[in-house]
Amino acid sequence: MKEKKYVEKTYPVTGMHCAACAANVEKMLLRVDGVRSASVNLAAATVRVAYAADVTPETLMGQLAKAGFGLIVEEEDAAERQLRAERAYLRDVARRCVVAWACAVPVFLLSMVFAGAAPAWVVAVLSLPVVLWAAVPYYRGAWQMLKLRSSNMDTLVAVSVLVAFVFSLSGTLLPGFWLGHGLEPPCHYEAATMITAFVLTGKLLEERAKHRTGEAIRALMGLQPRTARVVLPDGTEAERPLAVLQAGDLVRVRPGEQIAVDGRVSEGHSSVNESMVSGEPLSVEKTTGAPVLAGTLNERGTLLVRAEKVGAATVLAGIVDAVKRAQGSKAPVQRIVDRVTAVFVPVVLSLALLTLIVWVAVGGMDALPRGILCAVSVTVIACPCALGLATPTALAVGVGMGARHHIFVKDAAALEQLRHTDTVVLDKTGTITVGEPRVRFHRAEEGYDAAAAAVLLAMERASEHPTAAAVAAFARETAGEAPVCIDAFESLPGMGVQATADGRSFWAGNDKMAASHGVSLATPPAAEGLTLTGFGCEGRLLLTLGIGDEIKAGSAEAVARLHEMGCRVVIATGDNAGAAAAVACRVGADEVMASALPADKENAVRCMQADGHHVAMVGDGINDSQALAAADVSIAMGRGTDVARSVAQATLMSSDLRLLPAAIRLSRLTVRTIRRNLVWACAYNAAAIPLAAGALYPLWGLTLTPAVSAAAMALSSVSVVTGSLLLGRKKLGTEA
Repeated sequence: MKEKKYVEKTYPVTGMHCAACAANVEKMLLRVDGVRSASVNLAAATVRVAYAADVTPETLMGQLAKAGFGLIVEEEDAAERQLRAERAYLRDVARRCVVAWACAVPVFLLSMVFAGAAPAWVVAVLSLPVVLWAAVPYYRGAWQMLKLRSSNMDTLVAVSVLVAFVFSLSGTLLPGFWLGHGLEPPCHYEAATMITAFVLTGKLLEERAKHRTGEAIRALMGLQPRTARVVLPDGTEAERPLAVLQAGDLVRVRPGEQIAVDGRVSEGHSSVNESMVSGEPLSVEKTTGAPVLAGTLNERGTLLVRAEKVGAATVLAGIVDAVKRAQGSKAPVQRIVDRVTAVFVPVVLSLALLTLIVWVAVGGMDALPRGILCAVSVTVIACPCALGLATPTALAVGVGMGARHHIFVKDAAALEQLRHTDTVVLDKTGTITVGEPRVRFHRAEEGYDAAAAAVLLAMERASEHPTAAAVAAFARETAGEAPVCIDAFESLPGMGVQATADGRSFWAGNDKMAASHGVSLATPPAAEGLTLTGFGCEGRLLLTLGIGDEIKAGSAEAVARLHEMGCRVVIATGDNAGAAAAVACRVGADEVMASALPADKENAVRCMQADGHHVAMVGDGINDSQALAAADVSIAMGRGTDVARSVAQATLMSSDLRLLPAAIRLSRLTVRTIRRNLVWACAYNAAAIPLAAGALYPLWGLTLTPAVSAAAMALSSVSVVTGSLLLGRKKLGTEA
């Protein structure tokens, strides 16, 4: 018997907006005969499916269409189509939210504040746009969950809205029925409209945050150029799309262009900015035989590159894939309220039904109106307003509080997870340090004066070396105002520069350049971990410079605060071991990982997690994106790359590392408030449900009408909002 051949592909999914949607997509696909596995990446809105070769993508698309989801199987412009669908959904939620509030406010005023000022049918008409249009997505969601024999927040919203509206409509259209049984005709349209308005507001905020998260991968993919200039066999050049490039092709890269392939320099000399991979600000000199990577920036000279890896095989493509894989491998973050409603929703619905049954069973059909009244009261008093507000109001206050302290938090996951952090991994350059090369050590010898400094300044201005700007800035402080004319300027790749002035030969460069002039560049203790540059005249050394990055003010204090909070601090950097160790010593870090590539940082984070640690990763560059995506909590520095900020769940806007312990404190306060809100909302409603069900009616004739239930519901919501507002009066204690 032949073994089945399986195809494994990733497809964009439309109409998927929550963890329940993701679970539904997987379940529906796994029902297709021939589908071996289906794994949803909610952050990227994609699904990776392994299916038999005889299963067509159109079959998968048709299966998902039954559940209301779309599958984009055409590869051409798939990302653009998915982005358009996401934006269209966001606009739709925004429109529904606006309409809901525009109708809910007058309905509330006419029902609660100016009761009796307008006929009931006017209030009913005002409620129709909310019930028949704005709340429709929740009806669909509840129907999908019903088909899967489950329930979620959509279920409770849909039931609460429909029951409150239909019940009120019966009072408006059939007032005689209620009056004939000695009851006031119900009119509680405000419950239906306000429920919808509140939950749509929360949904809008959630979708905006989710849309920003997807920008991370789109930004990464945008780093690679769409075309490359290929040198053809006859010596001519032509622009070719990346899709047709092959290993072995010769690609010309001009100054200011991004390199399109991984390969080696076949001809030319230039400086290449590789900060997206190494994270280091110093550009790297490239000569014949040197390796180059796709997505890096060629700064000055023209290079001829022999392609070794193209397309999906490049390091940049690997980073994109790793970010997607890391985001998808984490279980979708369930909001705390979802976990509560998983139990609360079916219990409430069961109690409402049980209330009706008991009333009819005890009092017969004459008790049916009273039973309906009590059942509706149970549903209304347990409506999700307080539950729905418990999380977003605390988050809104917490996010606002963070913003005042220059801490930007994107979603609930960061606030939920950050408080557990016991290990903090810090990138060095741009996170602990400033991220710009500067002269941090100098030792002048006899003969280094204003005239010599002027020569050095002129030479460095003409140089293309990555450290030239830092050396020139130092020389400018000593050089005189008189212009200096240098002759026979020559740049020696991998060594430095040399020139003549006033008949004397000057040179500036590394230890190789110094050795060629018979001079040794010894590293003084004060220059440990720095890049040494020498400047001399013929066989004499005039100046020794140590060039490196400067540690930010407050970095050492931030590490000390993290230690006080029980966190272990690890530095992971692409810089050399000496420079990394020097920085770690100065700030007091516990461990150092030097010469780390993006994949090394990700692996380190995963190893720490495997050892049971809860890891927060802090970085500012594209090279940190893999580790940021893999960490339990990802934090970017405000002056970092757009990609790092997009991947990260939180951003320290002022790039002051002292904000990190403040963010942990903010997390603890916010989650504590959310939990207190949820406990209060559930306990309050749970205590009121027996009253609404009529438990005290046989004893004292007391029960809660839907109107009183709606008021109790509103009081519960006010209590939750008040509790959240009190969070804003707390002090972070570790603010910068």
